Amino acid sequence: MEGLEAVRRRPGMYVGGTDLKALHHLVYEVVDNSIDEALAGSCTRINVTIHADSSVTVEDNGRGIPVDIHPEKKISALTVVMTTLHAGGKFGGGGYKVSGGLHGVGVSAVNALSEWCEVEVKRGGLLHLQRFERGYPQGEVKVIGKAKENETGTKTTFKFDPTIFKDNLDYRFDTLTQRFREMAFVTRGVTIHFADERQNREMTFYFEGGITSFVRYLNRNRETLHPVLYAEKTLEGIGIEAAVQYTDAFTESVYSFANTINTIDGGTHMTGLRSALTRVINDYARKAGLLKDADPNFTGDDTREGLTAIVSIKHPDPQFESQTKVKLMNPEVQTYAQQVIGEGFTSFLEENPSAARAIIAKCLTSSRARDAARKARDLVIRKSALESLTLPGKLADCSERDSNKTELYIVEGDSAGGSAKQGRDRHFQAILPLRGKILNTERARLDKILGNNEVKALISALGTGIGDSFNLEGLRYGRVIIMTDADVDGSHIRTLLLTFFFRYMPALIEQAHLYIAQPPLFRVEHKRQVRYMYSDSEKDAYLKGLGADGEKISLQRYKGLGEMNPPQLWETTMDPQNRTLLQVSIEDAAEADRTFDMLMGDAVDPRRKFIQTHAKKVRNLDI
Repeated sequence: MEGLEAVRRRPGMYVGGTDLKALHHLVYEVVDNSIDEALAGSCTRINVTIHADSSVTVEDNGRGIPVDIHPEKKISALTVVMTTLHAGGKFGGGGYKVSGGLHGVGVSAVNALSEWCEVEVKRGGLLHLQRFERGYPQGEVKVIGKAKENETGTKTTFKFDPTIFKDNLDYRFDTLTQRFREMAFVTRGVTIHFADERQNREMTFYFEGGITSFVRYLNRNRETLHPVLYAEKTLEGIGIEAAVQYTDAFTESVYSFANTINTIDGGTHMTGLRSALTRVINDYARKAGLLKDADPNFTGDDTREGLTAIVSIKHPDPQFESQTKVKLMNPEVQTYAQQVIGEGFTSFLEENPSAARAIIAKCLTSSRARDAARKARDLVIRKSALESLTLPGKLADCSERDSNKTELYIVEGDSAGGSAKQGRDRHFQAILPLRGKILNTERARLDKILGNNEVKALISALGTGIGDSFNLEGLRYGRVIIMTDADVDGSHIRTLLLTFFFRYMPALIEQAHLYIAQPPLFRVEHKRQVRYMYSDSEKDAYLKGLGADGEKISLQRYKGLGEMNPPQLWETTMDPQNRTLLQVSIEDAAEADRTFDMLMGDAVDPRRKFIQTHAKKVRNLDI
């Protein structure tokens, strides 16, 4: 039991905390072990099942965890793997060439943080079982039956410990689906079947094309400039593969993986990819005379506009920034990635001159637009002699200066803005009313966006700058709250604002600064008692509860925030004691990117299909 008590005392060091993200991390750690078997060429299928009681089973047809007696510990190797930190097959060098479950911490940490865990192993013609409770073995490894000839594999079932993961946390089907899709993309030839018995839903993932299929999937609603470029090579035992395709979009969609794990903060493989693309494009453009002597080189930003790319590396000894593996740190990977992608991309441009010209034309347009945006940004963020930002005239600021305590409400329209200004607590709440709908930033470049007065006011009020000069430290309000009407127009304005923040200020979302206010839909008065209802079902249940007495009630349906008087708006939507705020998060950046592109981009057919498919599931839409 070396170290498992430490895991229970400080889960944050091993799975990143005790929140929803950490809960999903438990599943990833177990599935990573099965993926490692696939990378070693020993596993072709992984079945993941969430049962009705929220226990999870992960089963693979890999080699099976060894069950024979460990030479030093004198107990079964299975017990060692499940109860000792740093004891997996990744240590000692013989088990795996490359592995995602990097620290050997994974499955033992999951065991320690589980109320109970059972492991079945098919190996050597026998079926073995061992049960654990809160990390402790409940007896030795038992043989409970026979396995078919040549049948091997591991089946792990665990139930997370509710005394550690509190607040009624539970797994989200969509979050796990994204992760398994990514794993299947970057582990070519493995089938991942995922079933959720709580909701009776299931999905199966298998991609013969690997990361090339991933790029096509991300670009399926975009106009592409050329076929997907794929480059692959192994240097010094490190496998590097990349898939690259430029589109007509204005944003970048680049994702990096190390041993199948999505390194969301990038790292040396991402740096190698970006620098290779910029260098090769500049070299080709000079050689082909598409960049004149007087023209400056393209910057990295110029060559990334409209880029969709995946870089995936397989490393025998990956170094990550932390146990949750969000950033790759190996310095040699940058050199190798740059070399492999540089060679592949150079050949591609030389063999496909029309694609090369289209890419360079895109970079030229991007460079000019960036120059225009820079000038526009300087106009938006005018600095006075005292270096302070000019705040927009329509902003009703608060008196508190500590950004950890302040809130900015972005409110739709002047009437709601008036109610909010009168109803707020002036000490820490600021109000910025926006007139009409802001620009759809999915279909416009930054220079055009910065010409929009409402966007200008928003950027000035927040104080972070935008684009290259964005700096979260300048944020003037700890909470940025979108407060719009509960109708179609309000939903549209909220979506436009979310698109803007997702594309141009993603750090606001990633660092948990962005929220959505939940104004009530109904005001019900009965016997001088006033209650506010936030949904039709809540209202119906309340009225039903009143029974015959329910005839003597006054029911008001709020069409918009402007219909509430200031005290009502404060009481229901702005008072920290009573209000409900929804925190905006990016569960999975690749899927969010694709969804924004589909719903707000130029292609009409995918959007129509989405609306037709989901029309019957719509909730909270004011009809």
